[in-house]
Amino acid sequence: MKIQDRTFIVSGGSSGLGLATAQNLHDAGAYIYILDLNENPTIQSQLRPRGKFQKVDITNVKEIEAAVDAAVAWTHETNAPLGGVVNCAGVGTASKIIDAHGSPHSLDLWDFTIAVNLTGTFNLTRLVCQHLVKNEPEGPDKERGIVILVSSAAAFEGQPGQTAYSATKGALHSMTLPLARDLGRYGVRVNTVAPGIFASTMTERLPPKAKASLERELVFPTRFGQANEFAQTVRWLVECVYMNGETVRLSAGSRLPGRL
Repeated sequence: MKIQDRTFIVSGGSSGLGLATAQNLHDAGAYIYILDLNENPTIQSQLRPRGKFQKVDITNVKEIEAAVDAAVAWTHETNAPLGGVVNCAGVGTASKIIDAHGSPHSLDLWDFTIAVNLTGTFNLTRLVCQHLVKNEPEGPDKERGIVILVSSAAAFEGQPGQTAYSATKGALHSMTLPLARDLGRYGVRVNTVAPGIFASTMTERLPPKAKASLERELVFPTRFGQANEFAQTVRWLVECVYMNGETVRLSAGSRLPGRL
């Protein structure tokens, strides 16, 4: 779909993969509405006047509702219709089902992971879609918008301690096709990106042995992914109308090892 002069809501857009995505779409002429718990004043300044930020707890449906309403109101001010949503907000949690002390996995941690990664994505998507389906269709295919979900390689080969995390990322992968089938009649596409090992503050803190274990699984290129490469993939999914109902692995041909 057309990116220029369209508005895209990007959750988790203040840092990491979400930030790179917001910047990439902005560079292509989009208006960006960032939803995040954390402010990034530098980025907000760089994106103005085609960028806005709203503090949102993705586990709070009232805050999501208010943010989507505000984003839609902004599209009326800018005449840049809502083009879609990119769901980058998420948490990486880790806990084995039975820990070293013989205690079971925390139910609070399970609920928190589900609330952020899965329910938060579902709520933002459903609330944005009620507006996307009302858009004026564009182009010969009469497209109205796009939804991007963010899964993970852990959806397919989760590592020890990733039961809750993998459950959420696997669910997002499984949601992709039925969502696309639900929304196809309206001309709204749904695709998912499942990144593998990407450079981040978390991977920077890995012990050398763990980092070497991950690097051994890489096929080519033999390095961790970069945020701009994730953003390039999102942009391609937005622009390529025939991509629908798919989960795209972004992994350099790697598979997560069974243990570090």
